[in-house]
Parts: sequence; C-alpha cells; structure tokens
Amino acid sequence: MIRIFTTVLVSGLLTGIIGYILLPVLRALKAGQSIREIGPTWHNSKAGTPMMGGLMFIISAVICLLVSLLFMVEKTALYVLALALCFGLVGFLDDFFKLKFKRNLGLTAIQKAMLQMAVSAIYLYLLYLEGSMTSDLYIPIVNKTLYIHPMAYIFFAMFVMVGCVNAVNLTDGVDGLCGSVTVPVMIFFTAVAVAMGKFDLAILPAALIGGLIAYLFYNWHPAKVFMGDTGSLFLGGIVCGMAFALNMPLILVLVGLVYIVETLSVILQVGYFKLTHGKRLFKMSPIHHHFEMCGWKEEKICLVFTAVTVLMCVIAWFGVKGYIG
Repeated sequence: MIRIFTTVLVSGLLTGIIGYILLPVLRALKAGQSIREIGPTWHNSKAGTPMMGGLMFIISAVICLLVSLLFMVEKTALYVLALALCFGLVGFLDDFFKLKFKRNLGLTAIQKAMLQMAVSAIYLYLLYLEGSMTSDLYIPIVNKTLYIHPMAYIFFAMFVMVGCVNAVNLTDGVDGLCGSVTVPVMIFFTAVAVAMGKFDLAILPAALIGGLIAYLFYNWHPAKVFMGDTGSLFLGGIVCGMAFALNMPLILVLVGLVYIVETLSVILQVGYFKLTHGKRLFKMSPIHHHFEMCGWKEEKICLVFTAVTVLMCVIAWFGVKGYIG
C-alpha cells in the first residue's frame, strides 16, 4: 500500500513538473488546437491552445512503472502500458497530421480502426500467453460467469477494446472532462487490483490518479493545454486494458457509463438525423455539447459527469465484491 500511495504522489509531482516544462515547448512549436467548423461556435476562442498535453501524464506513468520494475513480480502491468502506449501512438499520429495540415481531421476513421484492431489483437494474445485471460465472461452484480467460445471471445474483446478507446476519446470535448471522469475509474481499478492481490498491476492506474489530478491543474477551464488524441487514446487503452487484465471486461458498462453515453449520443444523433431527414435528437452531440447548449458551464458538466462516474464506480465495487473476495 505504501508503494501505491507513493506512486500517486510521485506521479502527480512528476506530471506537474513535466507540464511546466512541456507547455512552453508546445507553444513554441505552435502545436495549437484547430476547432472544427461544425463544433460549438463558443469554442472558437480555444483555437491555438496547445495540444498533446497528454504527454505529461503519459511520461509520468512510464517513469513510475519503470521504477516499479525493481519490485515487480507480475508483468501484466507492462502489457497494459504497452497497449496504452500503442493507442497513444495512434493518437499522436492523428494529432501530428492535424498540426501538419492545420485542420481538425487527422487519420481517417478506417486507418484508426485498423491500427486499433491490430493493437487490440496483439494485447489479447500477450494476455493469453501470460495466462491472465480466459474465455469465461464474468457478469458483475449477479456474480455469474458465462463460458464463451474462445474465437467468439476474441472478436467480442476486440470490439469492446476499440469501442472503449474511442468512447474515451469522444469524452474529451470540454475543458477538464475526460481527465476528471477518468480519475474515479482509475481509483476503482487500483482498489480492485489491490483487493485481488495484484499489487504490481495496481501501480499503473495509481500513477494515472496522481498524473490526471496534476494534469487537471493545466486543463481545468479555461484550459491552458489539451491532452489531444495522444492523451485520450492512451487513457482509453488504460481503461480497457485494466478491465481485461482483471478479467472483468463487462465492468466497463458500469464504470464507463459516461463514456458509453457519450458514444451512444453520437450514434443516436446520426441515426435520428438520417431517419427523420434532418431533425436532431439532441441540440448537439456528443451529449456534453447538448448540455452546453442548454446553458451548462463546462465546470458544471465536468462535476456532474464525474459525480455520475463516482456513483457507478461505487455500484461496480459492490457488484464485484463476490468475485474479488
């Protein structure tokens, strides 16, 4: 437990220092965010805000985990980190092309999907070799386990991972939202890993707790920096990677409810728009923009969405008690 708390504190301190150094560098490189023409008009003032700020908590998490290698017995955390770094690399390429071509669109949807599926498949194979993955699907709350054919499970797992990563990415739409919503999720995964005796695995989400809290000092409204796809896809990789490493992927339905609702709001908006030939179900999607157009301040959206996530994480904790013992 001392390692866990030390990791949280050290990661927070490192992220703060890295951010202090990184922010002027990003400004000097003119690594500023472009605002989509179809986005909220009141976000135009954010144009030019440095992006790729996710590097500050990514570097911090990598340092913390590398130091923990001195005490580490189980290597699953390294696989989760590698997964997240690969997703983060996809995000970095996306951010890079946005900056290079001075537009808000980077990689195409197909390019992203293919890269993410390849990364997911490799990660699942590594978990299989490590013996950390089975095709038994644990169902939280009811504490039942459902056997699934291994091939079906692999396709299910790849779908969940790619969907989760992109859902976390969609949540990064207003100042502080993705970071603040993800903190309680990381607390949940840290607590579950500790309860299951997987202390080495708990180090990674613990590092993100401290890292994200420090990052929010830079990203809280009005944001001085955005995490970019580099940061949001990395966080998505940690979220889904931890769920599968703990062999409880369906827990994402509970702890990731905000991510799921954000994604569903986009799907429903597009589907309703096409079916009704131009009518809209929400004022704007993802749903955080709908609440903005209803008059909610960005700070209120962050606090309410985070409170919902905290509640769902508490429900999830009691829902898996029978599984973790």
